[in-house]
Amino acid sequence: NQRISSNPRNRQIVQPGMNMGQDRQIQMIGGNGGNQFRQYAGQNVGNLNGYNEVQNVRNQKEEAGIQLQVEEYDLIAATADLDEIEEVNANCILMANLQQASSSGTQTNSALVYDSDGSAE
Repeated sequence: NQRISSNPRNRQIVQPGMNMGQDRQIQMIGGNGGNQFRQYAGQNVGNLNGYNEVQNVRNQKEEAGIQLQVEEYDLIAATADLDEIEEVNANCILMANLQQASSSGTQTNSALVYDSDGSAE
């Protein structure tokens, strides 16, 4: 109870009880030194869709990783900028203290001296 096409290079074999309209269509392909290949058409499409979904997830993970690296780099750069700002502030405070000390001469308690956190002593 089988139907076989007359073309020996492309034989479609239908097994009893099998609906060829379903997505699990089996196609026998001759050639390649007599080797036979089975193609499950719908299954291949499903596998390709699954593969594409996995690739999309993988790409999203890579993009998230790159974004995280950029944000980490931005945070490191901001920390370096903050350190530099604090150093400049400390130098300004030191210069202000030196200027106050040099202009006050021998006077005591007349000029405020600033601490590194900006508070006056």
